[in-house]
Amino acid sequence: MRKFELTAPCHFGLEAVLKKEISDLGYEITKVEDGKVSFTGDADAICRANMFLRTAERVLLHVGSVHAKTYDELFEGVRALPWADYLPADAKFWVTKATSIKSQLFSPSDIQSIVKKAVVEKLKEAYHTEWFPETGAEYPLRVFFMKDEARITIDTTGESLHKRGYRTAGGIAPISETLAAALIRLTPWYPDRILVDPCCGSGTFPIEAAMMAAHIAPGMNREFTAQQWEHLTGEDVWQDAWVEAQDLVDPSVEVDIQGYDINPAVLKLARENAKRAGVDHMIHLQRRSISQLRHPKKYGFLIMNPPYGERMEEQEELPGLYEMIGAAYQRLDAWSMYVITGYEDMERYIGRKADKKRKIYNGMIKTYFYQFMGPKPPKRNRKEHEWKKD
Repeated sequence: MRKFELTAPCHFGLEAVLKKEISDLGYEITKVEDGKVSFTGDADAICRANMFLRTAERVLLHVGSVHAKTYDELFEGVRALPWADYLPADAKFWVTKATSIKSQLFSPSDIQSIVKKAVVEKLKEAYHTEWFPETGAEYPLRVFFMKDEARITIDTTGESLHKRGYRTAGGIAPISETLAAALIRLTPWYPDRILVDPCCGSGTFPIEAAMMAAHIAPGMNREFTAQQWEHLTGEDVWQDAWVEAQDLVDPSVEVDIQGYDINPAVLKLARENAKRAGVDHMIHLQRRSISQLRHPKKYGFLIMNPPYGERMEEQEELPGLYEMIGAAYQRLDAWSMYVITGYEDMERYIGRKADKKRKIYNGMIKTYFYQFMGPKPPKRNRKEHEWKKD
């Protein structure tokens, strides 16, 4: 079967998490760079990567690379690529995005225009025509320039993979589904341990955790651009991926996943989102302040995305909020706590240094994932649980 080179972008700082996900799916990693992981695979890989990857933003099909310091070099290099191997005569194609870092060519609009023209000229030669109807399947192109080297790709995904289909509206400053899943992966949480998000907003952390526990593939309830590429993937390959996802679902798994918030409107959203995700029976959502956070059991996990002052009106409230979080954590016996925030005084007001912290870019915002490690439960009290390959 034909092999492809694929690239999956992710949040900066979470490449290792995505690399493990791709390896667990059985594909060979070829390169790990800032914010992206490349791998090889056949048509199945295109379908399964879109269906199962929780921490990738999209899956890009690599057409070729072009070294270019001038627009003439870019045009000739792109025209030399085997476009007829990817685009049928009726393909609808455009350059949806172009980025440039440390390169002579830096204008996104000019790069987009030149690449489109070059592809058209190549397809004219291949299909012996001067005009293309562009009435067929969509093939959005993406171009990434780094140090005068352009990577030319086709987006197989369409809407970003964080669009699972369950969240039609978010709360205030919601965390993305892909980032939430990656952060949960960075913790040692397993479904046999308690997980609480004390400022859950629209419920992303609890929902992503429940989907992992029940082995619900993140792409089960959405569509992808490459589903229309009959000559590259085919309906049967997508059907196989969907059947595989269906077979993995375990709705009977028992978990203790909880989410709290003081805002009844966002809690309503969280309940609606959990229902759409098919995990509402697995999550306990309740209106409760962080100051009321208590739990009689030991060895649980807190995970949260509290406000960190991106809006001016929040800044005066932050010291009190983080003091409250620190006090709540002190009341919990032998728990671990994981907090993503861009608030630089977080540890000061929490009242202790984190055991570990990891720099992660949430979009363009530099944040840290603070990790406060509690003790492991005695082995005799633990029901060992291995994650199935999603």
